Amino acid sequence: MSQSKTAGPVPEDKTAEEEQPRSPREIRLVMVGLVVTMLLAMLDNLIVGTAMPTIVGDLGGAEHLSWVVTAYTLATAASTPIWGKLGDLYGRKGTFLTSIVIFLVGSALSGLSQNMNELIGFRALQGLGAGGLMVGVMSIMGALVPPRDRGKYQGMFAAVMALATIGGPLVGGFITDHLSWHWTFYINLPLGVIALAVVIVTLKLPKVRNNARIDYLGAILLTVGITSLVLITTWGGQQYAWGSKEILGLAALSAASLIAFCYVEQRVDEPMLPLSLFKNLNFTLVSIIGFIVGFVMFGSTVFLPLYQQIVQGASATNSGLLLMPMMFGMLVVSLVVGQAVTKTGKYRIFPIIGTIVMTGGLILLSTMGTETSSFTSACWMIVLGAGMGFLMQITMLVAQNSVELKDMGVASSTATLFRTIGGSFGVALFGALFNNRVTDTMKERLGEHASAGGGVKDPGQMSPAALRKLPEAVQDAYHHAVSNGMHTVFLWGAGVAVIAIAAAVFLREVPLRGAGKGEKPAESSLEAAAV
Repeated sequence: MSQSKTAGPVPEDKTAEEEQPRSPREIRLVMVGLVVTMLLAMLDNLIVGTAMPTIVGDLGGAEHLSWVVTAYTLATAASTPIWGKLGDLYGRKGTFLTSIVIFLVGSALSGLSQNMNELIGFRALQGLGAGGLMVGVMSIMGALVPPRDRGKYQGMFAAVMALATIGGPLVGGFITDHLSWHWTFYINLPLGVIALAVVIVTLKLPKVRNNARIDYLGAILLTVGITSLVLITTWGGQQYAWGSKEILGLAALSAASLIAFCYVEQRVDEPMLPLSLFKNLNFTLVSIIGFIVGFVMFGSTVFLPLYQQIVQGASATNSGLLLMPMMFGMLVVSLVVGQAVTKTGKYRIFPIIGTIVMTGGLILLSTMGTETSSFTSACWMIVLGAGMGFLMQITMLVAQNSVELKDMGVASSTATLFRTIGGSFGVALFGALFNNRVTDTMKERLGEHASAGGGVKDPGQMSPAALRKLPEAVQDAYHHAVSNGMHTVFLWGAGVAVIAIAAAVFLREVPLRGAGKGEKPAESSLEAAAV
């Protein structure tokens, strides 16, 4: 059986990237380009989502509306591991710049779309580039800055995440109201050009030469498996019933593809995703934790604004602001944890604390009812955000510290992929639980009239404006139904989060590379975490 160690990227100057010290000024200059690129990756869907009603009104094709988002999501998820591997094989800088260019071309063409089919196709191209943006940022960060020193820069990325979540809907709303929906895509162009210019000028990495053959079969099988998984979580319970032949067929296709992928990866010289990485205990455990963090984070950001708008009567105009307490908790804790890791070189305690606090936040959120004040719910959101703040950057740091430098890209892409897939599953499971509980509660409170529902045709999709037109008794029943739905969603979320606690407890405290002066990327540190 061939191993990936027999062929691999070799820096032309035969010097490991981490052995070339960078000045703080040089790193800060590169970080400007990385931060702008990360902002691009995170803002896009949030801005476009706000403009979707206007886009549909202009282009028509409302029946294809979901595919505008799905095409982007599928292309991003499927290409993420491929970008990571290409960066390891052929150099991170060139691969990163290529992904930015593809993203910008997709953005420009999306803005020029004349019908819904064109927009869907160009969004898929845009998503293909987006798959390399986040992976490129994280893998370049891993190559430039030793794990021990990464906390100094961690806060910038946490701040970008908070800024994108809060500012995305606001920017999208402003552009839609005062310019045109085309600018929701064009706005990426100046930001992307800035990122390209900064990265080209400031980023200096050793050139990489590689004679290994690309694992095309592995890439195809992994793409089919990931695409099928995302379609299951996107369509299940919405477009098709969970037990329908379409969903079951996708499940079978996904399972067959991933099993075949595992078989192929053990028999090629340079696997797309080396399964040997999972022999490392820490890498496997942080992948599990990352999956659950994505599960909780994406599920929460979808359903918390719904509760605030329906039950607490908050305005939907500035929907991004509704999540500010959670983002505030995440940002502050992420900053503190990053500095603590840099100062002490210790990190194992933070995932343990983070998973416990995250679970506690979910339990607190499950207690919300129709009488819960906005202040109380904001406090519980801060607790949840604080828990995720302990975990967001630490999971990536541990994943990167668990592999050799040559596998930095695939480690970053795998960590990102697990979080993405976790988010897809979180939204799907939370949505199914929420809709079932809401429907059951409406039947309980309205009795035999629930089918007529006083105008409630789809309890899981009732908008605040439509709800206000219904009789007061129906509104009251729906408020209780949404509260009960939230109770079920967050209680189940807490149950899933307990798995993350167990995974965090078994993490090992492996010395971070860069913990001592002149320290090389010691193989002994990697071996210490291996099973």
